[in-house]
Formats: sequence, C-alpha cells, structure tokens
Amino acid sequence: MESSQDYVISPNASYQQDIRYIFKPGNWILGSIGIWPVAIRGIGRHAFKIAIVLCNFALAFAIIPCVLHMVYDQKDLNIRLKLFGLLGFCTTAMMKYCVLTIRRPKILRCIEHVKSDWWQVKFNSDREVMLKYATTGRRLSMISATSMYIAGFIYHTVLPFCTEHKVDNQTIRPLVYPTYSKFFKTQASPIYEMVYVAHYLCGYTMYSVTAGSCGLAAIFATHACGQIEVIISRLEDLSRGKSFEQLSDVNQRVALIVKSHVRILRFSAAVQEILQEVCLLEFASSIFTMCLPEYYCIVDWQDSDTVGLTTYFLLFVSFCFNMYILCYIGEQLVQKSGQIGTRCFMIRWYQLPVNSIRSLVLVIAMSSHPIKISAGRMIDLSLATFGNVLKTSLAYLSFLRTLVV
Repeated sequence: MESSQDYVISPNASYQQDIRYIFKPGNWILGSIGIWPVAIRGIGRHAFKIAIVLCNFALAFAIIPCVLHMVYDQKDLNIRLKLFGLLGFCTTAMMKYCVLTIRRPKILRCIEHVKSDWWQVKFNSDREVMLKYATTGRRLSMISATSMYIAGFIYHTVLPFCTEHKVDNQTIRPLVYPTYSKFFKTQASPIYEMVYVAHYLCGYTMYSVTAGSCGLAAIFATHACGQIEVIISRLEDLSRGKSFEQLSDVNQRVALIVKSHVRILRFSAAVQEILQEVCLLEFASSIFTMCLPEYYCIVDWQDSDTVGLTTYFLLFVSFCFNMYILCYIGEQLVQKSGQIGTRCFMIRWYQLPVNSIRSLVLVIAMSSHPIKISAGRMIDLSLATFGNVLKTSLAYLSFLRTLVV
C-alpha cells in the first residue's frame, strides 16, 4: 500500500530513508502475519488474507486438540499446569490476532498519519527530535521481538527434545502441543512432520503477534511523543518565529500550534482505539503468564532441569518486558502531553496579542487531560501499573504453591 504523498516531492529530503528506518521492524514482524501493509501488486495483494487464514488455522489446529488432551487424556497435575499456561498464552495471542485483524484498516490509517508527519518535516531540528523518539520506539520493538523469538525458539525446538517422552515403555517423538489421542496417530510419518510444522507456525504466529503488538504500540506512542516535543519547541520559539516558515503574524503561529496539537490528540485517540483491547488482553493475561513461568522455574529448579529452567526464565523475562513496554510508553505519553500546558505558562505570553493568549488558554485546557494508553478504557497503563502487575503475579504464585504443595 503506497501513500499518494510518495509521488510528490517531500520537504524532508530523507523521507524515504526515515520511513524505512522507523517501520522496518513492524514491516517484518506484522507483515509476515498479514497485519502490516505490504506493497505487492497483482494477485499478491491478497497475500495478507492468505497469511491471516493460515495463521488462524495453525492456532486453532494447535489449541483445540491440546485442550481435549488436557481434559480427557492428561491426569498429572503438574503437566496440566504447564499445559494450562501454554494454552492461556495461545488463546490470548489468538484473541490479540483477531483484534489486530479487525483493526487493520485503522492501523493502516495511523501508519499513513505517521508517514504524513514525516513527509511534512521542514527543519532539520524537528527531524532530529523525531528521530530521537523514533529510535527509542525502534529499539523497544527490536528488544521485544528478539527476546520473544529467542525464548520461543528454545521452547519449540530445544525443550521438547531434551525431555524423554515414554508411553507404555515406548519412546515417542515429542510435540510442543500434545494432541488428543482419539483424533489421529501423530507418531506416524508424514503425519508427525506435518503436525510439527503446523505447531511451529502456531508458535511463530503467537510470538509475532505478541512482539508485533508491543512494537506497534511503541512506534505509535514514541511518534506522538516526538510530535509533542516539536510543539514544545514551537511554543518556546513563538515570539521569535525562527521555526515558523513564512508566518510573520503571531496569531498564525499560535493557530499552527493549536492545529498541530489537535492533530496529535486525534492521532492518540486513534491509537488508543486500536490498542485498548490488545492492552486489556495483555494486562489480564500477563498476571498469569508471569505467574506460571515463575512456578515452572521453581519446579525445574527443584528437579535440576537446566534447559527447562532457562527456557521458562527467558519466557518470564519476555512477558515482563512486553508489559513494561506498554506501561513505559503510557507513562511517557502522560508526562509529555502534560508538558505542553506547563510550557505555555513558562513562555512570555504577556507579550502576545490578546487573541493569541486566548488560544493558548485552549491549549492549556486540553493539556490538563493528558494523553493516556488504557487497558480497555478501565486501567491506565503506567509504571505504577507495571509494579502492581508484578506484585499481583507474585501473590498468585504464592497461592499456587500453597495449593499444589
């Protein structure tokens, strides 16, 4: 999907380079599962639909037989607990994937909004500010994806083959997601290989959805922070006008600031609408997805299972970091959006015309309600929220140990 702005000369000479730099992680991760727009012509333009169908099929193919196996076949409590954690993460990822699929048109509009902001950059100082925040968003995306994929690769590739699986004194080939015994014989070739590939695709989809949604939130939120920083620089330069090209009238400069502020608020509202269900699912599931790996680490520590301990510790770190990203960017947005009103007080507003001062009062009033990222419009995400999630997961861990032991 190409923007119409690509056919017009941009004031930003580095526009194409900047866009590739910002969106490359999201393009690779979310593009592979059909969420991110990919510029493919002809029949290839339907590739995202095929990817969405395949990924949903892989998720359902792994989840449904595993649920039946846990309910009817598996009687061991510890193994059931491990399967419960796995199924909880799978189900959450599938629900996130459905939300992202439904919200895909709005995601594309937000991407175009970001492209438009970069296309309109005229001053190198603005570009440097925007690049600073874009680099932060890119790094958060890369760290989230790297930790998620490494932990997932070990869980799907190393861990199953490091544990001996026996049924009736016969060694069986392992599967990441156990299947219901009444369905089909998964040990026979080529059924085993086909099931294993489907399970691997399921794992890739889960980790891509988890890392991609956090990365998407980081990219959009840091872009909003960068735009807020640009507005603050405009406010500080309001009387001199060095950052206002061909705008000698102070009233026109204030109008440009108000227009830019409203544009950020609309963009933030669109991002909030896209991410509210994803953040709610992440918040609700993180309590259990952080609690259960902690329990698995304790069990594997007692059993001297180094591979299992390492795997679940990496998964725990990945889950913590993903939740931390959402809470961190939520905190940054609240702080940054509140700074606009503070800077309005600190400039030499008394030297401005009366009409301009009235417009700044409007900016201050809007800044009194800072931009927030919430989980389902119920819980505002901040670093305090992250601390509460950690404390709650530890409380559930203590309860789980008491219940099992």
